[in-house]
Amino acid sequence: MKRNTKAAIEATFKSKDTEEWLDIWFTRPIGYLFARLFNAFGVHPNVVTVISIFLGVFAGFCWYHSSLGWTITGIIMLMLANFLDSADGQLARLTGKKTLWGRLLDGFAGDLWFFSIYLFLVLRLTPEPMPFGIEQPWGIWIWILGFMAGVLSHPRQAALADYYRNIYLLFNGDHSELNDSRELAAEQACTPWRRGWFWKIWLFFYQNYTRSQERMTPSFQKLRSAIRAEHGDTIPPELGKEFNRRTYRLLKWTNISTFNTRAIVLYITLLAGRPWLYFVFELTVMNIIFWGMKAAHEKVCREMTAKTGVVV
Repeated sequence: MKRNTKAAIEATFKSKDTEEWLDIWFTRPIGYLFARLFNAFGVHPNVVTVISIFLGVFAGFCWYHSSLGWTITGIIMLMLANFLDSADGQLARLTGKKTLWGRLLDGFAGDLWFFSIYLFLVLRLTPEPMPFGIEQPWGIWIWILGFMAGVLSHPRQAALADYYRNIYLLFNGDHSELNDSRELAAEQACTPWRRGWFWKIWLFFYQNYTRSQERMTPSFQKLRSAIRAEHGDTIPPELGKEFNRRTYRLLKWTNISTFNTRAIVLYITLLAGRPWLYFVFELTVMNIIFWGMKAAHEKVCREMTAKTGVVV
């Protein structure tokens, strides 16, 4: 990769620290090529996001079918969706076309992909026989397994990983999308129904999403309050450096909790003809990472809060 091209690609990152190695060397370079192509034709980043949504949802439909052809087609569709999910943000940063609607669409893209994936896999497995020689179909049990993996586990893991990444960016002085549910609630209350009904509804759901992230991080909320009480909205550079030095090791776990690891395990289980193993992976390995990551991050936050000397 030429030095100028590498620098141009890295300029489209939010922060290299929060990028996974597979994204740095594979996803982002390909996403950058797509971004350059779309920019040449004047395509808006939001259009790219919409295309990625359709591709990801179609991947789920492909995996309703168990044949190898459909499996490979679905893998290609989800890979393309992920490249475009990278390209939309890179295109927005290249062109300066960053919009709140873009954030809305980008936030929903991955959710819609995996909703489709979980739904179609459950529908596919319902009539199929259970493993280990049990001579009866999965039936209601695969719906229970899918609900536990796709509703009770996956969203919480992804939300916490996203929150930790944005915390790191905030303390690093980079562009962060870390929101406050109270500020979002105030904005939602001030938004008129007549001229902003869609935005008002979206803010309602987004503030609840943000509140769920805050509830999972009580020690960080105390640290954030202590910093605001002493320094306002400005994080002292030395404090930011110390916090990120102590939480940097957790970034590898936040990266595992996002897309790439899930997708690789999903592809392997699909090619092996055992997609139910992906649900088991989600419920075991990913939840162990979730609770370990959460405990370690909260411990750092408690210790940092104590160092500030501010009682919250």
